[in-house]
Amino acid sequence: MKIGLVGFAGSGKTTVFNAMTDLDAPLSFGGEVRLGTVRVPDDRIDQLSAVFSPKKTTYAEISFCDIPGEHGAEKKGLSPQSLQQIRDQEVLCLVIRDFPNPTLKGDPDPTGDLETFHLECVLADLQIVERRLERVRKERGDIQEQGAFEIMKSSLESERPLRSVSPEELNRDYLRGFGLLTDRPLLVALNREESAAGKSLPGDLSARLEDLQAAGLVLSASVEADIAGLDAEDQAAFLEHFGLHESAVARFIRASYGLLDLISFFTVGEDEVRAWTIPHGTEARVAAGKIHSDLERGFICAEVTPYETFRKFGSEQAVKEAGHLRIEGKSYVVKDGDIMHVRFNV
Repeated sequence: MKIGLVGFAGSGKTTVFNAMTDLDAPLSFGGEVRLGTVRVPDDRIDQLSAVFSPKKTTYAEISFCDIPGEHGAEKKGLSPQSLQQIRDQEVLCLVIRDFPNPTLKGDPDPTGDLETFHLECVLADLQIVERRLERVRKERGDIQEQGAFEIMKSSLESERPLRSVSPEELNRDYLRGFGLLTDRPLLVALNREESAAGKSLPGDLSARLEDLQAAGLVLSASVEADIAGLDAEDQAAFLEHFGLHESAVARFIRASYGLLDLISFFTVGEDEVRAWTIPHGTEARVAAGKIHSDLERGFICAEVTPYETFRKFGSEQAVKEAGHLRIEGKSYVVKDGDIMHVRFNV
């Protein structure tokens, strides 16, 4: 999963990036996209590794991309280059300032910043949609494609993000390949000073996020940067001091999985215990292809044990003896926490 971090000048975006990735990227404007990979913490993987003692344990991963912003504190908005760079991301995370910054004019305006970003994305998408629609009309192409782009145009002209248009209204196959920004899942990270790190989102911002079908969370980049350098025990005490139950990284991951409707299944053995990330609703044969294309091509069946069942009995042998090992066919919809062994023949 790729999460693109974007933000206006002075929002603390790169500080958030450093806190998420435990890197030390310079706090400057412009330049190249910075990349950092974060392991997705999962207690289930830890427990399975303790049982199987594998040679290798592989967690799911998330890539954070720090998209360069504009030069200068006076500038508001994102450059055309930045808008193009965020089209490659699976999830957009807008970091919004909600703390005093003496180098910037005016008080923080979280809802105003969200609105500015949203309108920039709408206008950028509208340019693409209008060009495509003009071409389809001129070439007298696919009538269904023309209809889809007319729906997109109408939605954007009313400042409605494409992510809020239902599949019943719009055939989303026609969106593929265009990198439309308002179709990307959006997560807003409200960056506050330390004293407000444990408070909830303001009501007006929360309401606007709901309108845009986006998610939001509160963090303090300075607090998270301090947490990143601590061991697990000290982290827990530090979080409690600020009235937090978990780190921003954990909340980022949970929110991102929710926005993309993702789940994890596991493969286990002496060689490796591994988490695999798939969309909710994925069938067993397709999930097998995530492991290796041969498993999808030659899929016969899957031996499935829900994690909670495995945890209850303590071993695969005990699960079998209790009659709880399931044999599922290719159309079985994989559930979050399923432990799978794929039988195949190629």
